[in-house]
Amino acid sequence: MNLGDRAEGVRFVIRDRDAKFTTVFDEVFTSLGTRMIKTPVRAPQANAIAERWAGTVRRGCTDRLLIYDEGHLRRVLRAYQRHYNRYRPHRSRGRRAAQPPHALAPPEDLDQIRPQRRQILDGLINQYQRAA
Repeated sequence: MNLGDRAEGVRFVIRDRDAKFTTVFDEVFTSLGTRMIKTPVRAPQANAIAERWAGTVRRGCTDRLLIYDEGHLRRVLRAYQRHYNRYRPHRSRGRRAAQPPHALAPPEDLDQIRPQRRQILDGLINQYQRAA
C-alpha cells in the first residue's frame, strides 16, 4: 500500500514483534516522526481485534477471490467492509446486524413474504431482505 502524502500524518504504528519487521522498517516511520509501538512479548491477545478482522476478511472474502491489482483489492475490501458493518449478524449483538434494515410490520400471511436477494462481490455474498 502506498501512503503517499498521508505518511507524514501518521502519529504511531502498532505492530507485533515478528522478525519480518526489520530496523529499516522502523526507521522509515521514525524519520517521519512516527512512534513505533510494539505489542507485549508473548501476549497473543494483545492484537486480538486486528487479528480477528484479518482472519474474518481472509476466510470470508479474499481466499475465495482472485485479486487482480491493488485497485481491485480496495474495491473488494470496501464492499466486504460495508457488508460486515451493516448486514452481517454479530454475536455481540445477539445475532443481529450492526445496522439493521428499517423495521417492517410482521406479515399476516407467511405465504405472501417475497424475499429479495442482493448479490455482493459477484455473488460471493448474498444479502436477503423482505420486499416492501
